[in-house]
Amino acid sequence: MTLIEIKGLKKSFKGTHVIKDLNFSLEKGKCTALLGPNGAGKTTTLRILSGLMKPTEGTYTFADMKKGEDVRHLIGYLPQFPVYYNWMSGIEFLEYVGKLAGLNREMVKERSLELLQVVGILEAKNQRIGKYSGGMKQRLGIAQALIHRPQLLMLDEPVSALDPFGRREVLQLLEELKKETTILFSTHILNDAQEICDKILFLHNGLIVESGTMEELLTRHQQSNIDFTFQNNADEYARMFEGDDLVNSICVEGRKVTISVNNIECARQKFIKKMIENNWPLVKFEISSMTLEDVFMKVVGK
Repeated sequence: MTLIEIKGLKKSFKGTHVIKDLNFSLEKGKCTALLGPNGAGKTTTLRILSGLMKPTEGTYTFADMKKGEDVRHLIGYLPQFPVYYNWMSGIEFLEYVGKLAGLNREMVKERSLELLQVVGILEAKNQRIGKYSGGMKQRLGIAQALIHRPQLLMLDEPVSALDPFGRREVLQLLEELKKETTILFSTHILNDAQEICDKILFLHNGLIVESGTMEELLTRHQQSNIDFTFQNNADEYARMFEGDDLVNSICVEGRKVTISVNNIECARQKFIKKMIENNWPLVKFEISSMTLEDVFMKVVGK
């Protein structure tokens, strides 16, 4: 079931088109990643959907929204760089946010404790936020975004500023939260999207250039690669593949050559024979499957 429908969304700043023409929908109960490089328009898109910024053109409509209704009560939002009152404790901050959201005193106390438990920082409820780690602050930020039980949780680059431990904590939390609510989060870290998302939207230069589940994306763009790693620089060996009918593309990175081929079985036999005949100083030979990063580079490079 569709939760929100976005049609013809555009945003310009002083004649510069940041969001050009977005059309997509979010399914209820699914986790969707808005994936793109810095400057692609991810933050602008989330700010528009959260009601913090008005679009130049286009509409976004919730399934349960009445015409002219304020959508902000339907949305929980965590910006990329959240600001906290460091002198407050975690529980004080959530109660403060809950009261701003219109919860009564009894309800806000109960909901705050519940969320601190959900995000895994209940034991630190009375600790000052200024003493929280980066991962704990992100968990608190997610809790404040959920305080009013929104239909859609939106997170802007939720793990980009965290160390590996904090990043792992937040990703595990999102994995649990997506069982209970609809999530849209932006990121430029492809592995995060691949790990926890049901659907991926590729945003580039203000446009959705590709979308689908991980399986759909790999099926549409699937290609077979063979990786050769040599003892020395691979440039001279890469030239020996040029002009071969089986080769789609050649990529050289230092001692490694990646060959994209159109027939993996024929290529494997032919290249192994060439390798033996020429006595190449080969360190590693590997047939690799396509990754989300490969798909991203392919569609963005068009």
